[in-house]
Amino acid sequence: MTTATALAPDSPAALRLAIREGRHRGPTSGFCDNALQGNLAILPAEYADDFARFCALNPQPLPVLAQGSPGDPSLPTLGAEIDIRRDVPAYAVLRDGDVVATVPDLMEVWRDDLVTFVLGCSFSFESALAEAGIPIRHQHAGRNVAMYRTNIETRPAGPFGGPLVVSLRGIPADRVADAHAICARFPLAHGAPVHAGDPAAIGIADLSRPDWGDPPILEPGDVPVFWACGVTGQQALRHARLPFAITHSPGHMLVTDLPAA
Repeated sequence: MTTATALAPDSPAALRLAIREGRHRGPTSGFCDNALQGNLAILPAEYADDFARFCALNPQPLPVLAQGSPGDPSLPTLGAEIDIRRDVPAYAVLRDGDVVATVPDLMEVWRDDLVTFVLGCSFSFESALAEAGIPIRHQHAGRNVAMYRTNIETRPAGPFGGPLVVSLRGIPADRVADAHAICARFPLAHGAPVHAGDPAAIGIADLSRPDWGDPPILEPGDVPVFWACGVTGQQALRHARLPFAITHSPGHMLVTDLPAA
């Protein structure tokens, strides 16, 4: 995995170019501090209105940063010369709700009826936590963040529904309130945590076995703290069992030119 330290692009545009040229294929946590990062949901235009309504009903996991036009891979409100087909490190291709391929770009599968949704990502507040002296342990270890399905159901719209997905960070007990206050300033990046403490209370049986990402690092005195996660949108696409859809591979985001706060 290419690390932020090894690559160190000086701007979101430079990182997107590195991704486009195949020089970075790993997760984007820790890159381009203070830039908004985004999850992807790409689906046929006939389902776009229902998905937009689903996002509106579930704004914490699914804050919409941009919605593209059918067949148009550009997203000019998020950054100059973005090409959503090439500017994310890894994509998941879904057919009938199942992931059938993970690909480095979308050039061979792009269609003229596809509509792109870019949804806020919790990576966008991590630099603010770090600046406040709150450790981001998965970054320090060069790992992807841990993500889990919960027993909390989203509000459905059309064919879209399913469970809330959360990301986990171990936060020192005396800094949990600080983390909550800091992240509340980032509503486009999921905002404040949805839960802190006992993972079983939200249906997570084993923290060492995340549904996506890498096992978390919890130091003595850490509290497991959970944020709403944009992978909720990916699970909604799987729940809908659309004949064709695309998402980012979890942890591999679009890094935009927009400031995180």
